[in-house]
Amino acid sequence: MSLTADDVKKIAHLARLGIDSQDIDSYAKDLSGMLDLMTQMSELDTNNVEPMAHPMDQAQRLRTDVVTEHNNREKFQSIAPQVEAGLYLVPKVIE
Repeated sequence: MSLTADDVKKIAHLARLGIDSQDIDSYAKDLSGMLDLMTQMSELDTNNVEPMAHPMDQAQRLRTDVVTEHNNREKFQSIAPQVEAGLYLVPKVIE
């Protein structure tokens, strides 16, 4: 699919993008190339291809779920300017 300069201008307007008039031809060429690639990809037979969660198809390494920090809530709240019922109180900023 080949895009014209008018197509690029319309796309830029719809996307609210400002582009220089000297760059319109290069944008048209690049966008046309992308659309051609999408057309080629849509013509591929993918019936026997298994879906993958990741292109590398590797198992994710996970760390063990263990507590690494102690509960310092009381210590942190002891130096806070205002605390009530375990919550930090902050000044009202919206009327």
